[in-house]
Amino acid sequence: MDQISVLDMLKIGVGPSSSHTMGPWKAALRFIELIDSKQQLQRVHQISVQLYGSLALTGKGHATIEALILGLSGYPIETVPMKDVKTTPQQVATTQVLSLAGKFEIGFSIDRDIIFRFTERLPYHTNGMQFLAVDEQGAIMVEATYYSIGGGFVVMENEGGAGSTVTLPYPINYARDVILHCRLSGQSLPWIIKENEKVWRSESELDSAMWNIWQVMVETLYRGCHTSGKLPGGLDVSRRAPKMLEYLTMAPAYDSPQQWIASLGELSLSFEDTLSIVSCLAIATNEENADFGRIVTAPTNGAAGVIPAVLVYYAYLNRKGKATRTEIIDFLCVASEIGSIFKKRSTISAAMGGCQAEIGVSSAMAAAALTHGMRGSVEQTLMAAEIAMEHHLGMTCDPVGGLVQIPCIERNSMGAIKAITATQIALKSDPSAAKISLDEVVQTMWETAQDMNDKYKETSLGGLASNYSVKIPEC
Repeated sequence: MDQISVLDMLKIGVGPSSSHTMGPWKAALRFIELIDSKQQLQRVHQISVQLYGSLALTGKGHATIEALILGLSGYPIETVPMKDVKTTPQQVATTQVLSLAGKFEIGFSIDRDIIFRFTERLPYHTNGMQFLAVDEQGAIMVEATYYSIGGGFVVMENEGGAGSTVTLPYPINYARDVILHCRLSGQSLPWIIKENEKVWRSESELDSAMWNIWQVMVETLYRGCHTSGKLPGGLDVSRRAPKMLEYLTMAPAYDSPQQWIASLGELSLSFEDTLSIVSCLAIATNEENADFGRIVTAPTNGAAGVIPAVLVYYAYLNRKGKATRTEIIDFLCVASEIGSIFKKRSTISAAMGGCQAEIGVSSAMAAAALTHGMRGSVEQTLMAAEIAMEHHLGMTCDPVGGLVQIPCIERNSMGAIKAITATQIALKSDPSAAKISLDEVVQTMWETAQDMNDKYKETSLGGLASNYSVKIPEC
């Protein structure tokens, strides 16, 4: 089985959707790399993209058009200047000229060159897209089919899995593998994870990359808690995080996102206010995500708020800022490893499994990481993940207007609170008496995903999306 690095599960990206924004963006980048590898970029006269299934049905609300334009223009997702995220697609729409790979100008009409196949889907995955490049005579130069399979992972048709075929010293494909490796080695789960990561990078490189992931999360939280206004897309949704935090805190003065997050650890909070801040932080991240902000997939964009909110609870609200750099990195590593089990054995794509695949998985990841951080055993860590997912089974994905706003933003706060509750239950339980294992829940989630009606899988054809009566303008 393909192996997945913890840095594959936690990726720096741009909102609002890992499947429908980051996936098509990465596919477009890969397509221009494919053309460039054939030394044919300068001969391209026109590029067209056909979107199928869930990508077609909710693509406009998920900024798929903008993502394709940015990818074809050669912008890297991790470092794209945020000012260009909105202005470049607007400029292309107005001028009908696209700078292919940032080098060669071609004509590009959104209405002509991005085709929505609403009633069709490709065989491998509902998030399928076909790219075609032609020369000035209309002859096909290069064509390719890609699938966005969740969490920003993209595979080319007939390419195989999205992971790596490396051999790990402690391969983890099931939750039971975690227990086996920890028992036989006598080591902790973070130690096992870091030994595996050495196949890809040094421990210092992992440390630096994970710390950078946390800094991006902090900056996202800061922006989300300090930016007011309306979210784009036509639903007229107001940002709530700044007002929520204003009601809850009297934080000391701060000059940076890092000082601000540290100041939260200085607050004396009631139990009720602590939970309210956790909810506020989860909402803040996903309001940023909905506004095309920079976020970290955890494991997806739509579920990006759960893990940072629970990590703030662990490191600052509960530990009063006394969590070390290593403990924060270990939290992220444990969360990511649990997410990879769901990725391998089930799905993290809402278009395949509904919202249980996004909020459910993120809640399980956060619960496991928090339980480990609270000195739970490895068995309790896995139990917490099982409890969190068990109570998300069957959750549908029904984004109103195809936007990652209603009910997605609030669901992050619910996922964060459930993660904390799952930890509290697991820490006070005997895992040997548990009737359901994490592996059984992962399998159940996959079976539930297969049984779920397609209209509840990120199509906006069912649930809340079908009962919302206000007409949404074209995005």
